[in-house]
Amino acid sequence: MRFEDIYTNKLKRYSLGNDVESDKRYLSFPVSNQYVDYEEYYELSENLFINFPETEALVEVFLDECRNHKHDNLLLQKPGRLRGNAS
Repeated sequence: MRFEDIYTNKLKRYSLGNDVESDKRYLSFPVSNQYVDYEEYYELSENLFINFPETEALVEVFLDECRNHKHDNLLLQKPGRLRGNAS
């Protein structure tokens, strides 16, 4: 598997982990469109990742921004034409 979760927050519905293909850190969360549920993976800075849980509040701000499509340039996998919404 390309993505290996290291930490999962079930209440706030996100995960942090390693992308084994690129050796980058990520934040992921579930999204849905009319056909499928899937996850979006955003590159997470090394600093936020290494210093977690001390950076948890900052990670959650980043999470909210990603859910609102404010960091699409950091997507590790580009979505298709029927992009989902955060669920």
